[in-house]
Amino acid sequence: MRLAGRHLWLGLATAPIVGFFALPILYLVAVSLKTKDDVLDGHFFPTAPTLANWPTAFEAANVVGFILNSVVVSLLAGLLTIVLGLPSAYAVLRLKIGGKWLSDVTLSSYMAPPIVALIPLFFLLKATGLLDTRAGLVLIYGFANVPVAFWLLTPFLRRIPVEIEEAAAMDGAGPLRTLLQIVVPIIAPGIVATFIIVTVLSYNELLFASAFTFSDATRTLPVGISLFQGDRLVNFGQMAAASLAGIAPVYLIALFMQRYLVSGLAHGAVK
Repeated sequence: MRLAGRHLWLGLATAPIVGFFALPILYLVAVSLKTKDDVLDGHFFPTAPTLANWPTAFEAANVVGFILNSVVVSLLAGLLTIVLGLPSAYAVLRLKIGGKWLSDVTLSSYMAPPIVALIPLFFLLKATGLLDTRAGLVLIYGFANVPVAFWLLTPFLRRIPVEIEEAAAMDGAGPLRTLLQIVVPIIAPGIVATFIIVTVLSYNELLFASAFTFSDATRTLPVGISLFQGDRLVNFGQMAAASLAGIAPVYLIALFMQRYLVSGLAHGAVK
């Protein structure tokens, strides 16, 4: 009886928090079921629910293609970020390359507004023939998120006893072999958690994608959703339907990888 009452109070306490985060999704669902007149009226619930926005959204734009582009680009960019960020964090933290100032500079570069890099990157991609290509976006996202991966992986690396790496060195293992065969298995949950976070960051990015892609073959989902905004009228119902379809992959990834994400972040937070 006491336990049931405790669960009841716990449910009442967490309900506002769950409602706060679920409200945007519920509102998107409601808008996707509204007619244009319903959207303009501003009511939360549709007065005449309709599913017409869903097929219309997929007919009006290449929503499936946009989602596939986002998934491919974000996954490859996430892998590239890990490949670059993990050795960088290990080199700075364990091998003392660059000193303490290098880690500070790494994060400060991420704090700068992305707009300052837009023009240089545009001409760089144009010069290398990577403008309006998925490979170009993969490179941009992969490099841009390295500071995030660097700082997310650093707590995991700090938790590894130095004696383990010293024992590996005494057995003849070099830095690269120690990293791959000793360090990576130990901090695997942290690597997975970091990969998920940087992948979601790439999946949601809009500024670079809108500036560097011009065709349906390369446009990502955020750019594709922005196309529903016409010159005089915004198709909110179709935009909501496309948005719900677009966030489905992210939610599925988070759902299936939740155990690794929570475990990894929890281990990184404990010192």
